[in-house]
Amino acid sequence: MEDYHQDREYLGFLRLVAPGTELREALARLMASHLGALIVVGDSSDVLEVVNGGVELNWEFSAANLFQIAKMDGAVVLDEEISKIRFANVHLVPDPSVPTIESGTRHRTAERVARQTGKLVIAISERMTRVTIYKDDWHHVILSVRVLISKSGQALQTMEKYKARLDQVSATLSALEFEDLVSLQDVVSVLQRAEMMQRIADEIQVYLSELGTEGRLIGLQMEELISGVEREKRNVIRDFRVEERGKSVEAVERSLARLSDEELLQLTSVAQALGYSGAHDELDRPLSSRGYRILERIPRLPASVVEKLVKNFKTVQNIMQASEKMLDEVEGIGKARAHAIKEGLRRIAESSLVERYM
Repeated sequence: MEDYHQDREYLGFLRLVAPGTELREALARLMASHLGALIVVGDSSDVLEVVNGGVELNWEFSAANLFQIAKMDGAVVLDEEISKIRFANVHLVPDPSVPTIESGTRHRTAERVARQTGKLVIAISERMTRVTIYKDDWHHVILSVRVLISKSGQALQTMEKYKARLDQVSATLSALEFEDLVSLQDVVSVLQRAEMMQRIADEIQVYLSELGTEGRLIGLQMEELISGVEREKRNVIRDFRVEERGKSVEAVERSLARLSDEELLQLTSVAQALGYSGAHDELDRPLSSRGYRILERIPRLPASVVEKLVKNFKTVQNIMQASEKMLDEVEGIGKARAHAIKEGLRRIAESSLVERYM
């Protein structure tokens, strides 16, 4: 499958032909009738240059109208907003030098028109009752709702397993932070699982774009599983990235995103994305947390106060060991908040240690 799942523009194209849309209804009728079709979405000058013959209609777009018009042998041209059927029964004549990987005449034409004009082109195979959409150099075969739901279910099951593992390594990391026993391996294990979960969520998002109205339940399940994962990953990066190498949180996130699936399985590759050397023996390196991740768990503690605490005390261990008086001396904290911070850290520490050793 083409690597387009991160591209919101292409997800938008999938939504145009998803169940619940008029366009999908027309495509479904054509496939059910075992009819082939070639549909261009857009009537710009680039499109009109490859149009030969046909009839100019300017009909209101609807599934019924498109179904009737597409019964003709030629291609159909819609306007950019898919509100009008502009031309019907046209012959498309793209530049034959435009490369194509397709074999059938209809699909070769569709791919060449898409590449030459930059417009979305839809081809329905009469023999195989298959819908393929093309845009520039990208193409995608539309899957049936049954297949998409099956694939989504499998991805959700994998996501649930990764979520359980992420919760486990995250809880371990919390306990180790309080004990000041964190190693680089503990940190990259959390980042690895969080990144894996986000990639599965991206895959499911593609299925949801294709499923349209049929994917609401799957979308709710995915949102529940992925909730908080991105924030967890970002806070781990903030706590343990190598500052002296000048790598920002955003730069680390980009480095993680660029890792291939095979590289992501290697903890050393994840460590390298975080700013470390990537040497295998470095995974045992002891680290100290800055405290962003732990401090954000304290109720009603503003982000500005978290920043001041980290700036003043440098590590979560120093914050834990600081007296209420020392905390009170930090600008914007005060006695009441200093007491709340101490109590909050104590409760989180107890909870984390109990969870780890139970």
